[in-house]
Amino acid sequence: MISEKLQQARDYEREKEAAILPENRPVYHFTPLTGWMNDPNGFSWYQDRYHLFYQYFPYTTEWGPMHWGHAVSEDLLKWDFLPAALAPDQPYDVEGCWSGSAVEIPDGETGSRQLLIYTGREPFFNEERREIRQVQCLAAGDGRDYSKWDNNPVITSADLPEGASIYDFRDPKVWRDEEEACYYMAVGSRAADGHGQVLLYRSRNGFQWDYLKVLDASRGKIGSMWECPDFFELEGSAFLLLSPQDMVQEGEFQNRHGNVYIKGIYDKEKHDFIRQEVHALDFGYDFYAAQTMQAPDGRRILIAWMQAWENARTREYVNGWAGMMTVPRELSVKDGYLIQTPVRELLQRRRNPVILRRVPVSGRIRLEGVQGRCLDMTVSVSPGWKSDYDSFEIRFAEGEIKGQYYAVILRYDKKEGLITLDRSVSGYRDDALPVRRLKVDSTGQVKFRLLLDRYSAEIFVNDGRYTLTSVLETDQAAEGISFISEGDAEISVEKYEIAHDGSAKREAVC
Repeated sequence: MISEKLQQARDYEREKEAAILPENRPVYHFTPLTGWMNDPNGFSWYQDRYHLFYQYFPYTTEWGPMHWGHAVSEDLLKWDFLPAALAPDQPYDVEGCWSGSAVEIPDGETGSRQLLIYTGREPFFNEERREIRQVQCLAAGDGRDYSKWDNNPVITSADLPEGASIYDFRDPKVWRDEEEACYYMAVGSRAADGHGQVLLYRSRNGFQWDYLKVLDASRGKIGSMWECPDFFELEGSAFLLLSPQDMVQEGEFQNRHGNVYIKGIYDKEKHDFIRQEVHALDFGYDFYAAQTMQAPDGRRILIAWMQAWENARTREYVNGWAGMMTVPRELSVKDGYLIQTPVRELLQRRRNPVILRRVPVSGRIRLEGVQGRCLDMTVSVSPGWKSDYDSFEIRFAEGEIKGQYYAVILRYDKKEGLITLDRSVSGYRDDALPVRRLKVDSTGQVKFRLLLDRYSAEIFVNDGRYTLTSVLETDQAAEGISFISEGDAEISVEKYEIAHDGSAKREAVC
C-alpha cells in the first residue's frame, strides 16, 4: 500500500513532468524529473533493465527531506522515469530516506524481488533534547513499487562497534556473494576518534544482519566522516571507494568533500582489507558519492553525482531541476591504477564526425567543424615535426557575450608534467579554488577525451588514467573551441555530435 506522502510525491511528479522543456536539460546526462537530486542510489540490474535511484526532493530545486527518485534504462543513456520509490513516511525515516543501494533477492512466489537498503534518520530524545540518529532500513518490491519492511530498522545503534557514532552511520552498499550464498553490507561510520571508518556486516537472507568488523578506517589521514562507501574486487585487486568529508586540500585531493579510492588486497575468509594505495577518483570540481554495479556482461560500471557540496548550494537553478549524474563509466585496472572510460554504449550515439590528422599548431587556431557544447571529442597532442612545444591549451565553451569573454581552459604544461582545468572565466561565480591540477608523465604526448553536454564537461586524460569533471555555468551561446600551443605541437582530433535518441521526456537532438 502506498503511503500518503509517497502518493503526494508521485502526484506532484505527474503534474510537473512536462513542465521542463527538453532544450533546458542536458542531452545525454541524467537529471531528475523535477526538483533537487544528489547522490545516486540503488544503481543495479533487475528484470532485464538498469535501475537508477537517487536522492531526491521533488518539490523545489533546493535540498529537502530526502525521497528516492527512480528511473530505468536498457542502455545506460536513455532513461525512463518511474514513480518515486521511497518517501519519508515512517517514524524511523521521518527525517529522510538517505542514500543506499539495491540487490536482487530470491522470492518463492515471484522468483525474485528487488531489495532497497537505505539510511533512515530517526528522531529521539536524549535527556529531553531532540536528536537524530541514523539507522539502516529495507524496502522490497517488484521494480516499480516497494513496501518497507515491518521490522525496520534492521541495523541500529545496538549493532555498532564500541565508540561508533549513532549520528554518523549511513549509506549502506550491499552486494551478494554467490559462492557463500550470502549478502554483505559496507556502511559509512564515524569512529570514536572522530574520523571516518567503514563497517562490514553480513546476512544470510538480506533481512537479518550481523556486524563483522571495521573494513578500513581513516585514522585522521583521509578526511573526517566517510560517506557513500562502495567495495568490489576487480582484476585481482580490491577497491574501496569513499566520499570523505572535510578533506585537507593537498596533493591529489583538492575538494573539501572529495572522492577517493583505496586499492588493496582482500582476504575473504578473514574479511581483512589490506590497504596499499590511496588516490583521487576524480580531479575535477564536481564529482561525489560514486556508486558502482556489475552489469550482466561482467563490466564494473560507475556513476556519480556531478556536483560537489561546496558548490551545490551557491548555484541558481532556473530550469526546474537541480543536479546531474556523470555519464556511466566502465572501470578497469592498468598498471595498478583504476581506469575510467565512458560506457561503450555512447559510441552508438555519435553522429557527424569531424576527423583531422596531424594538424600543426603554433600559436592559436580554430578548426572548421570543431565547436559546440554537446559533443564527444578526442584530442591527441604530440611535439611538432620540426620542434617541440612548452604548453598546450584547449579552450572550450568559449565566446564573447555582451562584451564579456568566457572560456574553460584545459592546459598541459609539458615541462612540469602538469594538467590544469581553469574555470575562473567561465561564468561560475563562487569557486574558492578555481583551478584544478594533476601531475602526469611529461613525455610530450597526451590525450584528452572531452564529453561536453550543455551544462557540464567530463574530461578523460590518457585513456581514462585521470578524469576531471565539472559543471558549466557558461551561456549556451559560448560554443567556440580553440587550440593554443606555446611552441610547435601537432594534434589529431576526432569530434562527434551526440544524438539525443529519444531520452525520457526529451525530444531534441544535440
